[in-house]
Amino acid sequence: MLQKYSVMNGRIVQGDEGSIQVEVYIMPDEAERSKLINEYEMNEHTIASSIDPDETPRIEFEDNHTAFILKYPKNYSADDNFLFRVKSMGIFVFAARVVIIIDEYVPLFTGKIANNVHTVQDVIMKTLLLTIRHFESHLRVINMCSDELEHAIVSSYDGKELLNMFTLEKGLVYYVNALNGNRRVIERMRAAAIKLGFTEENIELLEDISIENRQFLDQAEVYSQVLSGMMDARASMVNNNLNVMMKNMNAIMIAIAIPSFLAGVGGMSEFTMMFGGNYKVIYPVFVILMILLALLIFWVIKMIAKHN
Repeated sequence: MLQKYSVMNGRIVQGDEGSIQVEVYIMPDEAERSKLINEYEMNEHTIASSIDPDETPRIEFEDNHTAFILKYPKNYSADDNFLFRVKSMGIFVFAARVVIIIDEYVPLFTGKIANNVHTVQDVIMKTLLLTIRHFESHLRVINMCSDELEHAIVSSYDGKELLNMFTLEKGLVYYVNALNGNRRVIERMRAAAIKLGFTEENIELLEDISIENRQFLDQAEVYSQVLSGMMDARASMVNNNLNVMMKNMNAIMIAIAIPSFLAGVGGMSEFTMMFGGNYKVIYPVFVILMILLALLIFWVIKMIAKHN
């Protein structure tokens, strides 16, 4: 699917009436790929790399354009079950055109980020800035999920929350690798600033983007280290909860077994004869006595366990 934008009056707007064309291809089909390869002379492998989540971020200089492969966070949904993934994005920069290839819809040019754009270099900076800032919101969601799992794991018995925490940590590893890859791309962009036609203003913005990327990388590393470092303690907490539950179950079984033994030895008929033979009165009394005896035994077991 193709979405067309253009630069008009210093702003990126939808449509192709502006001076600089910005084409966003979302999971391009065969016809669109053929157009990119034949008309724009784009490399087929690089196009495939743009939608390959395992591709390494990089810059490639071609005869008529420059290709950037970047990483950005995949849109998270409840079906992902705490697994935060990353995807690849391809930015192909021509003299008066920018082609962006992604495999799912991402709101690129909205709000203030679409302002103050006059050249293709400005389009690169704005797209890169949006891609890096996309990690911020996802890291905030990861932190919220981590807090939620920490509270749930206190009373967990089956270890489900612990597995979800492992999954969350795995997603943070993806984020750390992605931000590291983007960092290397930013460093190479800074080294090739003259070749890419960056102005002083572009270079200053690139420095700001590099700082933000470093901050989000540090944040992701801290979250990952905290989750990894506390995993053993949380596993011990789950085991402790399970042990407590098993002790309670054993206490209940003992409390039930003793009245059952007495009822089996004495029998309902003997008990009925001892108290006059009226089973309509004796049977409820017998049941109540057994329940009270079971509760008493359970209480005694709990008191002994608490004292120990």
